[in-house]
Amino acid sequence: MATLVKVGIIEDDMIIAQGISDALEQLGYETTEPAASYTEALEMLAREKPDILLIDIQLSGRKDGIDLALKLAEDKRLPFIFLTANSDAPTVGRAKAANPSAYLVKPFNKEELFTSIEICLHNFSRSSGKEVTGIESHLMNDSLFIKSGQSYNKVLISDILYLESDGVYIQVHTTKTKFLVRSTLQQYLDLISSGKFFRVHRSYAVNLTHVDSITSESLMIAGREIPASKAMRDELLRTLKLG
Repeated sequence: MATLVKVGIIEDDMIIAQGISDALEQLGYETTEPAASYTEALEMLAREKPDILLIDIQLSGRKDGIDLALKLAEDKRLPFIFLTANSDAPTVGRAKAANPSAYLVKPFNKEELFTSIEICLHNFSRSSGKEVTGIESHLMNDSLFIKSGQSYNKVLISDILYLESDGVYIQVHTTKTKFLVRSTLQQYLDLISSGKFFRVHRSYAVNLTHVDSITSESLMIAGREIPASKAMRDELLRTLKLG
Protein backbone atom coordinates (compact mmCIF):
# COMPACT_ATOMS: atom_id res chain seq x y z
CA MET A 1 0.00 0.00 0.00
CA ALA A 2 1.04 3.62 -0.21
CA THR A 3 2.66 4.78 3.00
CA LEU A 4 3.48 8.28 4.11
CA VAL A 5 6.90 9.73 3.44
CA LYS A 6 8.58 9.91 6.88
CA VAL A 7 10.43 13.14 7.66
CA GLY A 8 13.04 13.18 10.40
CA ILE A 9 13.14 16.46 12.36
CA ILE A 10 16.44 17.52 13.92
CA GLU A 11 15.88 20.84 15.69
CA ASP A 12 16.96 21.96 19.16
CA ASP A 13 14.15 24.49 19.68
CA MET A 14 11.20 22.31 20.67
CA ILE A 15 8.61 25.02 19.91
CA ILE A 16 9.94 25.37 16.36
CA ALA A 17 10.23 21.58 16.04
CA GLN A 18 6.58 21.13 17.04
CA GLY A 19 5.50 23.80 14.56
CA ILE A 20 7.41 22.03 11.77
CA SER A 21 5.90 18.69 12.79
CA ASP A 22 2.37 20.13 12.71
CA ALA A 23 2.96 21.69 9.29
CA LEU A 24 4.36 18.44 7.90
CA GLU A 25 1.40 16.42 9.14
CA GLN A 26 -0.98 18.94 7.55
CA LEU A 27 0.93 18.47 4.29
CA GLY A 28 0.48 14.70 4.44
CA TYR A 29 3.85 13.54 5.75
CA GLU A 30 4.67 11.32 8.70
CA THR A 31 7.14 12.77 11.21
CA THR A 32 9.58 11.44 13.77
CA GLU A 33 9.98 12.60 17.33
CA PRO A 34 12.27 15.65 17.04
CA ALA A 35 15.94 15.18 17.95
CA ALA A 36 17.73 18.12 19.55
CA SER A 37 21.38 17.05 19.34
CA TYR A 38 23.88 15.13 17.24
CA THR A 39 23.64 12.08 19.52
CA GLU A 40 19.83 12.13 19.69
CA ALA A 41 19.70 12.42 15.89
CA LEU A 42 21.81 9.29 15.38
CA GLU A 43 19.61 7.40 17.84
CA MET A 44 16.46 8.60 16.08
CA LEU A 45 17.83 7.58 12.67
CA ALA A 46 18.56 4.05 13.87
CA ARG A 47 15.19 3.74 15.59
CA GLU A 48 12.77 5.38 13.14
CA LYS A 49 14.51 5.14 9.74
CA PRO A 50 13.11 8.31 8.11
CA ASP A 51 13.12 8.82 4.34
CA ILE A 52 14.34 12.43 4.46
CA LEU A 53 15.79 14.74 7.11
CA LEU A 54 15.29 18.36 8.12
CA ILE A 55 18.49 19.35 9.94
CA ASP A 56 18.87 22.55 11.90
CA ILE A 57 22.48 23.68 11.62
CA GLN A 58 22.56 24.94 15.22
CA LEU A 59 22.06 21.99 17.59
CA SER A 60 22.49 21.42 21.33
CA GLY A 61 25.95 20.17 22.21
CA ARG A 62 29.41 20.45 20.72
CA LYS A 63 28.59 19.03 17.27
CA ASP A 64 26.19 20.86 14.97
CA GLY A 65 23.96 19.90 12.05
CA ILE A 66 26.76 20.16 9.53
CA ASP A 67 28.82 17.67 11.56
CA LEU A 68 25.79 15.37 11.50
CA ALA A 69 25.38 15.71 7.73
CA LEU A 70 29.05 14.87 7.19
CA LYS A 71 28.68 11.82 9.44
CA LEU A 72 25.67 10.64 7.43
CA ALA A 73 27.68 10.98 4.23
CA GLU A 74 30.24 8.54 5.67
CA ASP A 75 27.75 5.88 6.75
CA LYS A 76 24.81 6.08 4.37
CA ARG A 77 23.15 8.42 1.97
CA LEU A 78 19.91 10.12 2.98
CA PRO A 79 18.40 13.24 1.43
CA PHE A 80 18.44 16.16 3.83
CA ILE A 81 17.55 19.83 3.99
CA PHE A 82 19.41 22.30 6.18
CA LEU A 83 17.34 24.65 8.34
CA THR A 84 19.00 27.75 9.75
CA ALA A 85 18.43 31.32 10.87
CA ASN A 86 21.93 32.16 9.64
CA SER A 87 22.47 32.93 5.97
CA ASP A 88 25.91 34.50 6.35
CA ALA A 89 28.66 33.50 3.92
CA PRO A 90 30.75 31.36 6.36
CA THR A 91 27.69 29.31 7.42
CA VAL A 92 26.56 28.84 3.83
CA GLY A 93 30.10 27.85 2.87
CA ARG A 94 30.29 25.13 5.54
CA ALA A 95 26.79 23.94 4.67
CA LYS A 96 27.61 23.64 0.96
CA ALA A 97 30.52 21.33 1.79
CA ALA A 98 28.00 18.80 3.14
CA ASN A 99 26.06 18.79 -0.17
CA PRO A 100 22.52 19.37 1.16
CA SER A 101 19.59 18.79 -1.16
CA ALA A 102 18.15 22.16 -0.14
CA TYR A 103 18.66 25.03 2.29
CA LEU A 104 15.75 26.72 4.08
CA VAL A 105 16.31 29.99 5.93
CA LYS A 106 14.05 30.62 8.92
CA PRO A 107 11.37 31.77 9.03
CA PHE A 108 9.85 29.77 6.18
CA ASN A 109 6.23 28.96 5.40
CA LYS A 110 4.43 25.71 4.81
CA GLU A 111 4.49 26.08 1.02
CA GLU A 112 8.26 26.58 1.00
CA LEU A 113 8.67 23.52 3.21
CA PHE A 114 6.52 21.38 0.91
CA THR A 115 8.32 22.52 -2.24
CA SER A 116 11.75 21.91 -0.73
CA ILE A 117 10.87 18.37 0.40
CA GLU A 118 9.35 17.34 -2.93
CA ILE A 119 12.26 18.74 -4.96
CA CYS A 120 14.70 17.16 -2.53
CA LEU A 121 13.11 13.71 -2.95
CA HIS A 122 12.98 14.09 -6.71
CA ASN A 123 16.60 15.16 -7.11
CA PHE A 124 18.00 12.71 -4.59
CA SER A 125 16.20 9.68 -6.00
CA ARG A 126 17.29 10.57 -9.53
CA SER A 127 20.93 10.92 -8.50
CA SER A 128 21.24 7.99 -6.10
CA GLY A 129 18.41 5.62 -6.91
CA LYS A 130 16.97 4.32 -10.16
CA GLU A 131 14.47 6.04 -12.41
CA VAL A 132 12.37 5.00 -15.36
CA THR A 133 13.16 7.62 -17.97
CA GLY A 134 10.36 10.09 -18.55
CA ILE A 135 8.10 9.14 -15.63
CA GLU A 136 7.82 10.26 -12.04
CA SER A 137 8.76 7.00 -10.32
CA HIS A 138 11.94 6.47 -8.33
CA LEU A 139 13.38 3.57 -6.39
CA MET A 140 14.92 4.19 -2.97
CA ASN A 141 15.89 1.22 -0.82
CA ASP A 142 12.83 -1.06 -0.55
CA SER A 143 10.28 1.51 -1.77
CA LEU A 144 9.05 3.27 -4.87
CA PHE A 145 8.29 6.97 -4.76
CA ILE A 146 5.47 7.49 -7.26
CA LYS A 147 4.40 10.99 -8.28
CA SER A 148 0.66 11.55 -7.96
CA GLY A 149 -0.58 15.09 -8.31
CA GLN A 150 1.94 17.39 -6.64
CA SER A 151 3.25 14.87 -4.12
CA TYR A 152 5.30 11.70 -4.01
CA ASN A 153 3.66 8.59 -2.60
CA LYS A 154 5.89 6.06 -0.89
CA VAL A 155 4.96 2.51 -1.93
CA LEU A 156 6.70 -0.48 -0.40
CA ILE A 157 7.78 -2.95 -3.10
CA SER A 158 6.42 -5.78 -0.93
CA ASP A 159 2.93 -4.17 -1.02
CA ILE A 160 2.66 -4.23 -4.83
CA LEU A 161 0.30 -7.03 -5.93
CA TYR A 162 0.79 -6.82 -9.69
CA LEU A 163 1.53 -4.52 -12.61
CA GLU A 164 -0.95 -4.13 -15.45
CA SER A 165 0.07 -2.66 -18.80
CA ASP A 166 -2.36 -0.49 -20.74
CA GLY A 167 -0.59 0.79 -23.81
CA VAL A 168 2.02 3.34 -22.75
CA TYR A 169 0.76 3.32 -19.14
CA ILE A 170 1.18 0.95 -16.20
CA GLN A 171 -1.32 0.47 -13.40
CA VAL A 172 0.54 -0.33 -10.19
CA HIS A 173 -1.91 -2.33 -8.08
CA THR A 174 -1.09 -2.39 -4.36
CA THR A 175 -2.76 -3.95 -1.35
CA LYS A 176 -4.84 -0.78 -0.80
CA THR A 177 -4.91 1.31 -3.98
CA LYS A 178 -3.46 1.69 -7.46
CA PHE A 179 -1.38 4.27 -9.31
CA LEU A 180 -1.19 5.11 -13.00
CA VAL A 181 2.28 5.82 -14.37
CA ARG A 182 3.60 6.38 -17.87
CA SER A 183 5.93 3.47 -18.67
CA THR A 184 6.23 0.15 -20.45
CA LEU A 185 5.87 -3.00 -18.38
CA GLN A 186 9.48 -4.02 -19.01
CA GLN A 187 10.77 -0.60 -17.98
CA TYR A 188 8.96 -0.87 -14.68
CA LEU A 189 10.23 -4.38 -14.04
CA ASP A 190 13.76 -3.13 -14.77
CA LEU A 191 13.19 -0.32 -12.28
CA ILE A 192 12.04 -2.63 -9.50
CA SER A 193 14.74 -5.23 -10.22
CA SER A 194 13.18 -7.73 -7.83
CA GLY A 195 13.25 -11.49 -8.20
CA LYS A 196 9.81 -11.57 -6.61
CA PHE A 197 8.16 -10.17 -9.76
CA PHE A 198 7.38 -12.44 -12.69
CA ARG A 199 5.86 -11.58 -16.04
CA VAL A 200 2.96 -13.96 -16.70
CA HIS A 201 1.41 -12.24 -19.72
CA ARG A 202 2.42 -9.55 -22.18
CA SER A 203 0.28 -7.14 -20.13
CA TYR A 204 0.78 -8.45 -16.57
CA ALA A 205 3.56 -9.06 -14.08
CA VAL A 206 2.84 -10.35 -10.59
CA ASN A 207 4.46 -10.27 -7.18
CA LEU A 208 4.96 -13.96 -6.44
CA THR A 209 4.57 -13.45 -2.69
CA HIS A 210 0.91 -12.50 -3.25
CA VAL A 211 -0.10 -15.35 -5.59
CA ASP A 212 -2.93 -17.39 -4.03
CA SER A 213 -3.42 -20.02 -6.73
CA ILE A 214 -2.41 -20.96 -10.27
CA THR A 215 -4.73 -22.54 -12.83
CA SER A 216 -4.19 -23.57 -16.44
CA GLU A 217 -4.95 -20.08 -17.76
CA SER A 218 -4.68 -17.64 -14.88
CA LEU A 219 -3.48 -16.77 -11.38
CA MET A 220 -5.44 -15.48 -8.42
CA ILE A 221 -4.10 -12.57 -6.38
CA ALA A 222 -6.19 -10.99 -3.60
CA GLY A 223 -9.38 -12.30 -5.20
CA ARG A 224 -8.47 -10.97 -8.66
CA GLU A 225 -7.93 -13.20 -11.68
CA ILE A 226 -4.76 -12.41 -13.63
CA PRO A 227 -4.43 -13.95 -17.13
CA ALA A 228 -1.33 -16.03 -17.84
CA SER A 229 -0.04 -17.18 -21.21
CA LYS A 230 0.78 -20.89 -21.45
CA ALA A 231 4.50 -20.36 -22.08
CA MET A 232 4.89 -17.87 -19.24
CA ARG A 233 2.78 -19.98 -16.90
CA ASP A 234 4.94 -23.03 -17.63
CA GLU A 235 8.08 -20.97 -17.01
CA LEU A 236 6.58 -19.75 -13.73
CA LEU A 237 5.87 -23.31 -12.61
CA ARG A 238 9.46 -24.29 -13.42
CA THR A 239 10.72 -21.27 -11.48
CA LEU A 240 8.61 -22.26 -8.49
CA LYS A 241 9.69 -25.91 -8.98
CA LEU A 242 6.06 -26.93 -9.39
CA GLY A 243 6.31 -28.34 -12.90
